[in-house]
Amino acid sequence: MPEQDNLPIKKRLCYAVGHFLNDLCASMWFTYLLVYYHTVLGFLDTYAGILLLIGQIADGICTPLIGYESDRVAGCGSYGKRKTWHLVGTLCVIVSFPFIFNPCFGCTAGTPNWVGITYFSPFIIVFQFGWAATQISHLALIPELVSCEHDKVELTAYRNAFSVVANITVYAVAWLLFHFQVEHADPTIADSLGPVDIPLFRYLALIAVATGSVFSLIFHLGTHETIQQTADAGPREEEEKEEGACLSSSYQSLMPPSPESSTPPLLLLQWKHWLREPSFYQVALLYMCTRLIVNLSQTYISMYLTNSLMLPKKFIATIPLVMYVSGFVSSLVMKPVSKLIGINMTYLVGLLLILAFALWVLLDTSMGTRIYGGAVLLGSGSTIILVMSLSLTANLIGEQTQSGAFVYGAMSFTDKVANGIAVMLIQTLYPCHTAACCPDCVWFYHVVMVCVTGGVAVVAALSLVTLFLWPIQIRQCHPVFTGRGGADGKDAYGSLGRSLVD
Repeated sequence: MPEQDNLPIKKRLCYAVGHFLNDLCASMWFTYLLVYYHTVLGFLDTYAGILLLIGQIADGICTPLIGYESDRVAGCGSYGKRKTWHLVGTLCVIVSFPFIFNPCFGCTAGTPNWVGITYFSPFIIVFQFGWAATQISHLALIPELVSCEHDKVELTAYRNAFSVVANITVYAVAWLLFHFQVEHADPTIADSLGPVDIPLFRYLALIAVATGSVFSLIFHLGTHETIQQTADAGPREEEEKEEGACLSSSYQSLMPPSPESSTPPLLLLQWKHWLREPSFYQVALLYMCTRLIVNLSQTYISMYLTNSLMLPKKFIATIPLVMYVSGFVSSLVMKPVSKLIGINMTYLVGLLLILAFALWVLLDTSMGTRIYGGAVLLGSGSTIILVMSLSLTANLIGEQTQSGAFVYGAMSFTDKVANGIAVMLIQTLYPCHTAACCPDCVWFYHVVMVCVTGGVAVVAALSLVTLFLWPIQIRQCHPVFTGRGGADGKDAYGSLGRSLVD
């Protein structure tokens, strides 16, 4: 059983920092990966996109598989299955991520790009496996720690608040490194990215891993996972005990109590049952659109700043910093607002902020320093829609915590694959055919920022409309787990369930 609504603030905070390492690394991955490989290391745009695509596909494949295994396989002894997977993922991230932001050993300026891809790909795959294991196990703990809808929102907001802090940390450290570099660098190259910035990204990656490791330790020491024997039994026990009767959630309220037991049978959904639920696909589409907006805007904001707005390179640290500070402020008021107007309406407010940013970028082609105002809109809107989409996913899972990791894994699969394909498509359309940027980049990244925010936000709005029309609920009939049935080993409600369905 979840610890429900009395989870102490200390435990909430210990849980919330469990994704801090992932958030630090993800911030660097989405914001600086293309900039680092394309502009600093001199990879062609398509090769830089291939590396990001490899990572996204690896993450997309690992995520549902890890979700399935995390639901099915017991943890290490009494440590808990979620925390066990979290620990495995953390170790993978620690050992692999520093190599991603370091040049390959033995490579020179004339080394072919395919050699670099061969070298970096294994580290990227290990990193993405670890990232996925940490993310899914951490998310799957939410419905196990609390059960109230608003407490799930609050716990998700806590988690996202530390995610924002992690991003702020990355950009603050990046700004400091750029600041110190400018003070000691040749003034002619101070405002342009290039090979001279290799040590800067190396130090930034090492600082992120070291800091995140400390917070991961706090999570493991301060978070207690309840061992659920029923959930660990998995599909095999369910298949041995199920009658074949079919009960929808609406039928359960009509069922009379069993003569042998006053406790009703449990409706335990496994991974295959979720695939027949319309709400599963509604939430998946909304979650995918949300992640496309957040991740693609984060990926291309640096290119937009340096190539379209022609701003100095320090802005690739200060603008994301403003975005996440505004996002942090938004996360503080998320629970009372969602309590007042509901999760769906709160998500709509976030979408309107995103659309306002897209309209501003579309109309103001030479924003200059006015981009700070746009960063506030984008940062606040991104945080709101991200927290609300995670809260909707937690509501979809509800009490079905035994298969919660699969649901989170499936949601994450859609966003990882969609992000990878979108980035590869954008990189393929890139107008310049050399590592250096050309004048066509000015309009190209301008259009990209409008499309990945405003265009995807329109699709998200259409998906949100379906949730207003058909709210989240379990609609299909599924086999009933009969572990609490009558003395004959069969479900006492089987015959009535069949008559209602028939």
